[in-house]
Amino acid sequence: MKENIFDVLMYLFENYMEDEVEILPDSDVIKVELEEAGFESCEVNKAFDWLESLSLQRAIKPSASVAFRIFCSEEQDKLDIECRNLIMFLEHNGILTPANREIVIDRAMALENEEISMEKLKWIVLMVLLSQPNEEIAFSRMEDIVYELVPTYLH
Repeated sequence: MKENIFDVLMYLFENYMEDEVEILPDSDVIKVELEEAGFESCEVNKAFDWLESLSLQRAIKPSASVAFRIFCSEEQDKLDIECRNLIMFLEHNGILTPANREIVIDRAMALENEEISMEKLKWIVLMVLLSQPNEEIAFSRMEDIVYELVPTYLH
C-alpha cells in the first residue's frame, strides 16, 4: 500500500480526533491498528512524530499584534500562491490567529516529501485548530470551509 504521512494523519483525524471520544486507546494500540489497516510502520511513526510536534507548538506567543507575513523561499517552494493566499485569507477573516498561522506553516513544512495542495492545507489548518485550546469557533468555521459548506473567496 503506497500511503504517505498525510494519509495516516487523515485516518487518525477521521477515526480518533474528529469525534469526541471519551476513552482514547493508547498510541501503541493505534499504531498496531494502523499497521493492520495497511499503513507502513515508518509512515505511522512519522505521523505520530508530526502530531507530537504539533502538541508542543502551543507555547508560541506572537510578539506583535499587527504583523505582515513574508514567506521565505523554502515556504514559497512548499506552499504555492493559492496556499499562501488561503493562509492569509483565513487570518484576515479571524479563523487563524498569527500564532496559529505560524503553527500551520510549521506543520506544512514538516511534511517532508509531501506536495501541499489546497485540500491538504485545509486539513492541516483543521488539525491545528483542533489541537489548540479555545479555538472551537475557529475550528467550526474552518470545518465549514473544509466540507465546502461555505465558499472561500480568494483573490
